[in-house]
Amino acid sequence: MNTVELMQEKLAELQPNEIEITDDSALHAGHAGAKSGGGHYRLRIISSSFANMNTLARHRLVYATLGDLMQQKIHALTITALTPAEI
Repeated sequence: MNTVELMQEKLAELQPNEIEITDDSALHAGHAGAKSGGGHYRLRIISSSFANMNTLARHRLVYATLGDLMQQKIHALTITALTPAEI
């Protein structure tokens, strides 16, 4: 299973209405973090789980949900986390 599939599997816990993950690792070839094995990703996730949360709390929830992937497979993650009412 590749990293995007692992991310999708873990983020399913948030019961997303929509999830889009883009692997931008190739754009960062030669970057110091690229050598550590972690990739660069963009995440757009729509979920009711983010209701009544500010941006920081939403990002913390995503990081916690991804767990050890943040330490091993993901070097950088750009997050857009919205509720269905915000789209």
